[in-house]
Amino acid sequence: MEGVEHRIVKVNGINMHVAEKGQGLVILFVHGFPELWYSWRHQISALPSKGYRAVAPDLRGYGGTDAPDSVTCYTCFHIVGDLVELLNTIAPDQQVFVVGHDWGAIIAWYLCLFRPDKVKAVFTLSVPFTPRNPQMKPTDGWRAIYGNDYYICRFQEPGEIEAEFAEMGTETVMKALLTYRVPDPLMLPKGKPFGHSANTPITLPSWLSEEEVNYYVTKFNKSGFTGVINYYRNFDRNWELMAPWGGCGVKVAAKFVVGDVDLVYHMPGMKEYIHNGGFKKDVPMLEEVVVMEGVGHFIHMEKPDEINNLIYDFFHQFD
Repeated sequence: MEGVEHRIVKVNGINMHVAEKGQGLVILFVHGFPELWYSWRHQISALPSKGYRAVAPDLRGYGGTDAPDSVTCYTCFHIVGDLVELLNTIAPDQQVFVVGHDWGAIIAWYLCLFRPDKVKAVFTLSVPFTPRNPQMKPTDGWRAIYGNDYYICRFQEPGEIEAEFAEMGTETVMKALLTYRVPDPLMLPKGKPFGHSANTPITLPSWLSEEEVNYYVTKFNKSGFTGVINYYRNFDRNWELMAPWGGCGVKVAAKFVVGDVDLVYHMPGMKEYIHNGGFKKDVPMLEEVVVMEGVGHFIHMEKPDEINNLIYDFFHQFD
């Protein structure tokens, strides 16, 4: 991509690949699963012209960033620690804007919870802040609702889903994940993930080209999927570690955007939490919730111009 600079930054004991463009106030873009810095390509291209410095790392386990072997090296504290040290390097003594999608949204909320001094405002996509339920571990809750074929439950056993993904091939896996655009939960039954065979052709939407898919495929062929799936293997460990923050809300100015076809938006109780006061109670400085009609999970790629405008309009008031 034109004008994008790439470098390796040493953070928290690992080497982190970072893409950046522009000068001015920093916007830290935090990607989700199964993504890369590249998922923010439309935002990185557009927002520097508005006077911002776009900074998009590959998170731990992804792309050009190191992937530690141990499952326990992928807790919320490790990931937030990486980002805090990155910010200490690229924007010392400054507050930054943060944009997060999917797992990147979860990490963005954690960053705001742990280090609000680092964040001027946060803009999240797809996943709202959700409070810790002290009565039940996350995976127990998902199993009770969806059963063992639910993708997060299938991700728990080390090596199992990786072997199935290897059998399917990286290209098929990436296409299946990036084009998943139904409000139903993602199920990965054993022996037949995504509900079809590896030979079933997958039609790409207009917003995703073969060339773009190939970028992901090349990177995931090199890194594999273990590091990125280890995030899911830490849901219960994060739940245990977060006990001291039980009942704490996020006290950072925030805006939230979700597509009405996003599977997260259709999780049990999610709409009620977002719209009936729970979300606002936990994030009292939440300025607005935007629900985009007819848009799926990868909202920043599907509707880049609209998302770029929403990001700019929100952050501009804090310049």
